[in-house]
Amino acid sequence: MPLKTRGFIADSVSMKRKLLSLFVVLALFDRIDPALAQTTTLSIARASNQVVLFWPTTATNYVLQLTTNLRPAAWSNASPAPVVANGQYKVTNSISGTHQFYRLAQPVTPAGMALIPAGSFTMGDTLDGETNAAPLIVFVSAFYMDVNLVNYSGWQSVYSFATNAKYGFDNPGSGKATNQPVQNVGWFDVVKWCNARSQQAGLAPVYYTDTNFTHVYTNGDVAPYVNWGAAGYRLPTEAEWEKAARGGVSGLRFPWGNTISESQANYLGNTNTFSYDLGPNGYNSLGGGPPTGTTPVGSFATNGYGLYDMAGNVYEWCWDWYGTPYGQPTTNNPTGPVSGSNRVYRGGCWGYYAGEASCAGRSYVPPTNSATVLAGFRCVKGF
Repeated sequence: MPLKTRGFIADSVSMKRKLLSLFVVLALFDRIDPALAQTTTLSIARASNQVVLFWPTTATNYVLQLTTNLRPAAWSNASPAPVVANGQYKVTNSISGTHQFYRLAQPVTPAGMALIPAGSFTMGDTLDGETNAAPLIVFVSAFYMDVNLVNYSGWQSVYSFATNAKYGFDNPGSGKATNQPVQNVGWFDVVKWCNARSQQAGLAPVYYTDTNFTHVYTNGDVAPYVNWGAAGYRLPTEAEWEKAARGGVSGLRFPWGNTISESQANYLGNTNTFSYDLGPNGYNSLGGGPPTGTTPVGSFATNGYGLYDMAGNVYEWCWDWYGTPYGQPTTNNPTGPVSGSNRVYRGGCWGYYAGEASCAGRSYVPPTNSATVLAGFRCVKGF
């Protein structure tokens, strides 16, 4: 995948000898964005067996990559992945006889996805007395998210690849039409489907059945281990989902404001109960109501990040076990409780009221036997 780069080269031998300032040298890289072809000072400090690299804090939403060979260059993300927006990275045990070259890189946004920028945001709100959604400031690193819900056509394409590769699913999924969201897919099935989508695209899968990340999760209903550094497709964490849903705006009930109408989302209108529901009452006429009242993906306006259907249509599966409070195990890229009995899904759906469709609204269900006409999903991926 082409990369926009703001690269720098850090030679560990030179660092051992002098630990002087280095410079960004973009002319050495292929496919350089002319707008980034400039030289910028890079500072280096030494701390015990570590070398600390500093770069301008304006270089946000980039990943730090390294290689030990420039001919040909084989760049890989530095591990553990740094929070690039902080402007520093500690390279442990890097002072050795091995040359290590570093660069900051921003991959080109994949087709059909949107970049959700890194940053802190207020998760939850107090607008509707949600006791399980008390506001908390969390930080989420940059990631990509599908612009649309996975539609039935997309599901079938990957599902066919997966079953031919000996994946096992509990349910085959369903949909009203090719461009309607896939339904009747349980949590375990969508996690396996994410792995299959990754493999079909030639990307490293995210979910495994062992802690060494050697056995790709393809069968059975188990809680997989997650390689968060892999570049493949996965479910969003609950924090990632809410950050994406809010579209860069804070303090609002919905992605666009504090009221909702059936011209903005596919949900079950109830103006008598919800003062912020402008209706009309009943099922959205575009979806038609039961038994599967979905609307085609992309039927309503996007939010601030260019995402469709972040409120209504079908619930969207997230990775997290349900639990309170937010920010488990940390407020820096929280991934939810380590165990539980219910998995989270977000965003409301065609068969429930407006309260479920709010950005802070939380819903959950046991992952076993969780396939329903009310739930679907979309994928995210890292750099």
